[in-house]
Amino acid sequence: ERSRIDGPRCLRVAFAAMFCQKVFCQKPSIDSQRIAVRCAFLLVSERGMHSGSGMRGFSRGFSIMSPKVFRCSFGKRDFSVAAEKPPFDKILIANRGEIACRVAKTARRMGIKTVAIYSEADARAVHVKSCDEAVCVGPPASSQSYLNIDAIVEAMKLTGAQAVHPGYGFLSENAGFAERLEKEGLVFIGPSPFSIRSMGDKIESKKLAIQAGVNTIPGQLGLILTESDAVRVSKAIGYPVMIKASAGGGGKGMRIAHNDEEAAEGFRLSKAEASASFGDDRIFIEKFVQQPRHIEIQIIADKHGNVLYLPERECSIQRRNQKVIEEAPSPFLDEQTWRAMGEQAVSLAKAVHYHSAGTVEMMVDGDRNFYFLEMNTRLQVEHPVTELVTGLDLVEMMIRVAAGESIKIHQNEIKPKGWAMESRIYAEDSLRNFLPSVGVLHRYIPPDESEDETGVVRIDAGVEEGSEISIHYDPMIGKLVTHAPTRIEAINKMKTALDAFVVKGVRCNINFVRDVMDNPRFMSGDLTTHFIAQEYPPPGFRGHALTEVEGNELSAIAAMLHMQHKQQAKLFLQPEGSHVAGRQTVGRAALVSVMSPDHIIGEQELVVSIEGTVGEVVKKRLHIAARRPKLGHVISTEFVITVQDRVPRILSADLPSNSGLYLAKCAETGMVRIVQAFEKTNSGYILSMSGSPYKITIRSERLEELSKYMPIKVEVDHSSHLCTPMPGKMHSIAVKEGETVIAGQEICVVEAMKMQNVLRAPKDSTVKKIHAKVGQNLALDECIMEFE
Repeated sequence: ERSRIDGPRCLRVAFAAMFCQKVFCQKPSIDSQRIAVRCAFLLVSERGMHSGSGMRGFSRGFSIMSPKVFRCSFGKRDFSVAAEKPPFDKILIANRGEIACRVAKTARRMGIKTVAIYSEADARAVHVKSCDEAVCVGPPASSQSYLNIDAIVEAMKLTGAQAVHPGYGFLSENAGFAERLEKEGLVFIGPSPFSIRSMGDKIESKKLAIQAGVNTIPGQLGLILTESDAVRVSKAIGYPVMIKASAGGGGKGMRIAHNDEEAAEGFRLSKAEASASFGDDRIFIEKFVQQPRHIEIQIIADKHGNVLYLPERECSIQRRNQKVIEEAPSPFLDEQTWRAMGEQAVSLAKAVHYHSAGTVEMMVDGDRNFYFLEMNTRLQVEHPVTELVTGLDLVEMMIRVAAGESIKIHQNEIKPKGWAMESRIYAEDSLRNFLPSVGVLHRYIPPDESEDETGVVRIDAGVEEGSEISIHYDPMIGKLVTHAPTRIEAINKMKTALDAFVVKGVRCNINFVRDVMDNPRFMSGDLTTHFIAQEYPPPGFRGHALTEVEGNELSAIAAMLHMQHKQQAKLFLQPEGSHVAGRQTVGRAALVSVMSPDHIIGEQELVVSIEGTVGEVVKKRLHIAARRPKLGHVISTEFVITVQDRVPRILSADLPSNSGLYLAKCAETGMVRIVQAFEKTNSGYILSMSGSPYKITIRSERLEELSKYMPIKVEVDHSSHLCTPMPGKMHSIAVKEGETVIAGQEICVVEAMKMQNVLRAPKDSTVKKIHAKVGQNLALDECIMEFE
């Protein structure tokens, strides 16, 4: 009827695509979806968007996002078209992973077609599926694919892409790439080659910053050529010093030195990392600011001389100079300091004729004195926190600026709204000094994204279940971002989301970032770049240490799960209906449980032992009584539990979901806990709470009494062998067979994911046999050498 009234044939095609899906429950093909969206665009062009005429009666699959944007939803895919011609018809995204997916999302909303590039290792990657077209640009090695300028330019010509968005990393700060695009008549969605070159060299950028009136850290601006030069310059500046790669970024090629030995070693490792990551091994040294905060200013500038600074980002939670948790605004700065930093950032941007999005990174001391560190001439990994507190889409602004449009907002309109927090989720083993972890994501179930009056939960990821984390690229899985009216509310949202984040197949740092969220010092906002080193001193993070309250809660939750599984074993009859989380729609078992004459259908005295990766085994004695199942349920979902002879509490929970999430609630205390059920063992469970796994043993009082007679397993001594803690390539070996070494001495350096990882002697010993060679690819736990 609508198509008859509105007339155009294109509208009938659009509704035909919807009809297939909504009426016959058939998934339309990608082609039919694109046809529908194009039809919608033609409809918008004909009828206009201002009055909304002709839009009444549309399905919920169609919506008007703004006066200029029209969206169609088909299943899990969103297609957006603009009522006005987009800045570009098609752009190529010269990146991979989450940032490629992130750029594609905005481009799609703007009505711009996208082209993905991929290496042979990424042929089935998520970012390839997120774009309209995809072109293979080479083998797995970055130097032959994502850094292959010739192949990328050829892909643009092949697909007709007019512009390229570089994301971050790879070619995002490569002036040569931007120049090549200019020569080919293509658009680089970023700053000019002059700006990139001026700010990309840390030595030259510091000189320019001084000329622009920007505060800088004292240091040696000349290049350091040898280890002896590094020691000499470090002494002259005064320890501690920061050894930095001139072309560095992302925490690579950076070391802190407190003495001559660390200066020599730091120079050597930084030089090697810089060469491997950037193809530029130039090194300089500057004074290291004590008790520093890493705070940065996001700017956005157009080609018409307009430059804006946005709310600051606090990035002090770092490991190896690599950011882990970011937030906006900073809990430390006042408005006066923010504006002073912003004005200096704008001065620097104008000094190099900057346009596009960029970030001026600053070091701030305890008195709010700030010093220029570097300018990143690209989109930052942590840009989502700025987007959430400003409501701006930085990727869209970059695209519009590249097309020559001017910025439509003014500086006095920019103020932070609420608080945003970001956790980077890396495939790395937090319990083994954050060494990279590779493998296949056998289970990947992120928390649900949401946006309501309490705030926002956002996921920026470039993986899915079945994706592979390989040694070729950065180990980032994705970014979890929350937004709320206050900092504490944003942190609480982050805790809940992290608890519901399921990743299996590789080890990841969720346990670590979740522990940081509980840290009293972090909660108070008392942060410096030394936070991780100070709060997790050697041997480093070893897991979450349960508090008394958390131990009581976990023991009660384990007892509930234990009782539910016992009931399930006793009451489960041949199914006469469907079962979902313990609920049976029709069946004898449900009727039997409901007809039970007693309010309490079972009770037991239990001893619950909790063994984590840190601290001693915790034992809790408790009494649990199962209440009669509710109508329609097979098993109990409410229990009366008394832990350690304390006040009885009523807890409720259904069986774990398909993803293993077990949601427990206590009405009296207001407790809401999300626990992940990893595994059911012979004597209990392996459960994860607050991000860390715990081995749970559940016994009756009698079995607990007899358990003292069980034999104790003797731990095997592995100190006679040095094994590689992560897959990688042997970069160098510092000892020879027969050489005597002392505990902590450098033995070798393994390169993994472009980082140089020093392996040291586990104890005083003699090198008996060396099994590995320089340049050899090493598997996880492969023996490198033996000691005697």
